[in-house]
Amino acid sequence: MPNDTVLRVTERIIKRSADTRDAYLARMRRAAEAGPARAHLSCSGQAHAYAGAGPDQMALATKSAGNIGIITTYNDMLSAHQPFERFPEIIRAAARAVGGTAQVAGGVPAMCDGVTQGTPGMELSLFSRDIIAMAAGVGLSHNTFDSAVFLGVCDKIVPGLVIAAQAFGHLPAVFLPAGPMTSGISNDEKAIVRQNFAAGEATREELMASEMAAYHGPGTCTFYGTANTNQMLMEFMGLHLPGASFVNPNTPLRDALTISGAQRALEISHLGSSYTPVCDVLDEKAYVNGIIGLHATGGSTNLLIHLVAMARAGGIVLDWQDFSELADVTPLLARVYPNGLADVNHFHAAGGLGYMIGQLLSGDLLHNDVKTIAGEGLERYTQDPKLKEGVAEWVAGPKDTLNDRILRPFDAPFQPTGGLKRLSGSLGNAVTKVSAVKPEHHVVEAPARVFHDQEAVKDAYRNGEFREDVVVVVRFQGPKANGMPELHSLTPILANLQARGLKVALVTDGRMSGASGKVLSAIHVCPEALDGGPIARIQDGDIIRVDAHEGRLEVLTQGALDRPEAVADLSGNEYGQGRELFATFRRTVGAADAGASSI
Repeated sequence: MPNDTVLRVTERIIKRSADTRDAYLARMRRAAEAGPARAHLSCSGQAHAYAGAGPDQMALATKSAGNIGIITTYNDMLSAHQPFERFPEIIRAAARAVGGTAQVAGGVPAMCDGVTQGTPGMELSLFSRDIIAMAAGVGLSHNTFDSAVFLGVCDKIVPGLVIAAQAFGHLPAVFLPAGPMTSGISNDEKAIVRQNFAAGEATREELMASEMAAYHGPGTCTFYGTANTNQMLMEFMGLHLPGASFVNPNTPLRDALTISGAQRALEISHLGSSYTPVCDVLDEKAYVNGIIGLHATGGSTNLLIHLVAMARAGGIVLDWQDFSELADVTPLLARVYPNGLADVNHFHAAGGLGYMIGQLLSGDLLHNDVKTIAGEGLERYTQDPKLKEGVAEWVAGPKDTLNDRILRPFDAPFQPTGGLKRLSGSLGNAVTKVSAVKPEHHVVEAPARVFHDQEAVKDAYRNGEFREDVVVVVRFQGPKANGMPELHSLTPILANLQARGLKVALVTDGRMSGASGKVLSAIHVCPEALDGGPIARIQDGDIIRVDAHEGRLEVLTQGALDRPEAVADLSGNEYGQGRELFATFRRTVGAADAGASSI
């Protein structure tokens, strides 16, 4: 039985969501009763659906052993998604082996935030989540599938796929990851070179050599940013097979897990022996488990937006206060970069998610009474997959951490509370990630320097304008203004200022990367500047206090909020690199604390 806080927050979510959740489940039950249209299509419709199915064509036309719809995000631009090139054929063969079939229902776009970081392309990134959801919906709309398999890993991709899976929540959904790339140079070494380059102490050639040594092969980036936080969530929320998240690509065990996942998708279809639609997996308890996992691992701040949007797709209403109260009772059990020096491969070797789930269950912080694709009960996710004669089998996971510098037991955490904190005050609501910030930097009170884009901050740095303690305010970066780009490229220069002994904080209605750390950052400020938020009234020299201890975000200068709102020229955000195609999203998007969704 979870502790009182977890139970109280869960019950509050259930009560708050009652009307929307009931309506959603009623729609899913009706869809389940109707079943797939495959058998009811015209002969012409069926012929169209099966014409490209090759050796599976006749089986689709004459049998009903189960047909898997594959939604794939394969492309060669994302190292994490490149391994998916092989997955459809593996899945088709796995389905045939147990009398089923599988078809690629559709491909969806997937962009790399690492490539677009600091460029206009980043202004499309957040909105790509909603496009991914819609594109997956197009693929599944043919309604010829008994279950779905989703191939996706990275930042906006998994949240978009989860939103789509819930729109088709009467279908079972199995998420198959590709795994992290093998370890390159340490993330700390990479960060040092970036800071040196920002300070003019490293050449571009040295920077390039460092980056290529860090990002060197197929698989997810090895730091614990948004992509790997997504993988953690899919395990904590029961959409991965146990232990599947951090097995490296193109290995026998990874292929065996892909085969097992495909066959499990048929087993839990309405034609199988254990019908488990995704609407029954992703309930209020599953989302609370996901939030607990987010805090215990020191995960990405981006999920404070994505989880809200994901939950709403299933009729569940989360707010940032839920996250904050759960953070207060969740210990930080992992130190993975940027919260420590280890990468996700080291974390996995130290015991990984199975060990952590076991510790959190023993500490009464997780709901065990949940449905998962693996069966009833989250305790299944304390198991480890092993390869036996080419087949994945599950055995009991480690009971003790194998490296307590990376992974700690419940009763000896790295810190007593989670890595994320809600901030509120006269400047609105915001969030901050404190697990990567040293305690002496958790409170910053200093004069503001106000900017309307990140390039202006970099120019001020290059011109030597930051000589005193400062709160850097970067506004007009919210979803309505320009799509809420990540401002991760500011991290090296702000870290350099902090290293010089200055007190430094960032306040923005934009986002930071899930891999950001070191510098205290109040991000996702709501309301955003373009929506009349108080941040639009701040001027240079106003005293700002960012207090992660008390959860406060305040302007202390008298009369500061009585001024007229600043106005920014945003015309430069309207065109170029595809931004003109996203004008509708900027006009219709909701606030960050409501999931920043346009659908």
